[in-house]
Amino acid sequence: MTLVPPALPPEIAVFERGWLSSNNILFTGPEGAALVDTGYSSHADQTVALVRAALGDAPLARILNTHLHSDHCGGNAALQRAWPGVQTLIPPGQAQRVRQWDPVALGYTPTGQDCPRFACSGLLQPGSEVALGGKSWQVHATPGHDPHSVVLFEPQGRLLISADALWESGFGVVFPELEGIDAFADVAATLDLIERLSPAVVIPGHGAVFSEVPRALATARKRLAGFVSDPRKHGLYAAKVLLKYKLLEWQLISLADLYAWAQATPHFNLMHARYFSEQTHAAWLQGLVDDLVRSGAARRQGEMLLNA
Repeated sequence: MTLVPPALPPEIAVFERGWLSSNNILFTGPEGAALVDTGYSSHADQTVALVRAALGDAPLARILNTHLHSDHCGGNAALQRAWPGVQTLIPPGQAQRVRQWDPVALGYTPTGQDCPRFACSGLLQPGSEVALGGKSWQVHATPGHDPHSVVLFEPQGRLLISADALWESGFGVVFPELEGIDAFADVAATLDLIERLSPAVVIPGHGAVFSEVPRALATARKRLAGFVSDPRKHGLYAAKVLLKYKLLEWQLISLADLYAWAQATPHFNLMHARYFSEQTHAAWLQGLVDDLVRSGAARRQGEMLLNA
């Protein structure tokens, strides 16, 4: 049986992207056009082209970021250049770091990812509402994956923009845990919040729009329970995600360069020290590569590693 994606109101267009970039959600309406999340920097030109094709001669009035991971805000700078008057709204927790532009505190340097500097002109305060597509959307704090992340909920249509708090098959890496900060309970509380909101349709940060929300929540809770019972499992998952993510950007890299990048990337050193210190750093990295190849997520060609 072919599953038909849930219908969305005509004022909402979802650009479903590959995993290197988050999905982009474009709103049109009386408040002007707004884009929620902007993808990764290496896809920024494509993001601008998608928005231009959808809007024609109409301007982009606002950018909204659910959180400031590089795959959700990496297109901000290019969109700000394309539409110089665009307003950019971000969650409040890292606003000062954006104004000062601290790539270490913002998490880009520690994860070995890129994000061009952008400006913010306003905040998405949890507990407030924002007008999008002629409707009022609630802003809810959803810590866990990122301590400053928010989701957007439209109660009339029961639509949820969930970012990385809930996917159809789980949720994003719980980054505070990698730094030794307890955050699995925050993930559980965020899943409880989403259940209370009772959305009919979810627009996730990655993957297709979906409506089987109880099943997605059950899948996420099962996954979380596994991480809580064995935090090493989460550490291994996170390491593979970061490695695969960078491979999506590179597409092709020598093993020597990959190992050099990983050894120079602070989060890899944190994960190794926290969860896998019984192995040498080199042996651990080799094991991660072997796991990606076995799973079909990568392919070896001599001393080169290819995305697959």
